[in-house]
Amino acid sequence: MIFRPTDLPGCYVVEQERHHDERGYFARTFAADDFAGRGLNAAVNQVSVSFNARAGTLRGLHYQRAPHDEAKLVRCTRGRIFDVAVDLVSRRWTAVELSEENGLGLYIPEGFAHGFVTLAPASEVLYLISTPYVPEASAGVRWDDPALAVAWPEVGELTISERDRSLPTLR
Repeated sequence: MIFRPTDLPGCYVVEQERHHDERGYFARTFAADDFAGRGLNAAVNQVSVSFNARAGTLRGLHYQRAPHDEAKLVRCTRGRIFDVAVDLVSRRWTAVELSEENGLGLYIPEGFAHGFVTLAPASEVLYLISTPYVPEASAGVRWDDPALAVAWPEVGELTISERDRSLPTLR
C-alpha cells in the first residue's frame, strides 16, 4: 500500500499496489502494521457497507462524539463516489474520488466528519471503522454548511435522507 498524505493532518489517501497476472490482480487493502507504523489507528471493530442505488445520493457529514470518536478507512467497491473528510477543529476539508477502478481508499482519523456523494448508480461503499457504533454518540454537520464550503460536484438532483437534511451547521 502507498500512503499519500492529504493537506489535513492524519488523513491519507491509501493506494493499492496491484500485482497483475493473467487472472487479474491481487492487492492488500489493509494491514494493521502498516497503519500503526504511521501512527494511525489500526483497530477495526466494525465493518459496514452502504449500497446507493442512485447517482446523486449524498450521505453525511457524520461522526461520533468523544469518547466514541472513530477512525475510518473508506473504499468504493462498486461505482464511484466523491468522498469528503472534514477536520472539525480547523474546519478544513479534503476530498478524493474513490471508485472500483482506481482502488483508492481514504483514511479518516478521529475528530473528522465524513460524507460522500455518489457519482454513479449502484455504488457500494465499504467502511473499516475503529469504534463500534454508539447511537447516542452519533452526530453530524450539514453537507452544505457555509462555514465549510465543501465544493461538492454537480450531480443533478440529490437524494438525501431527512436525518441528513436536518443536521445542524457548525454555528
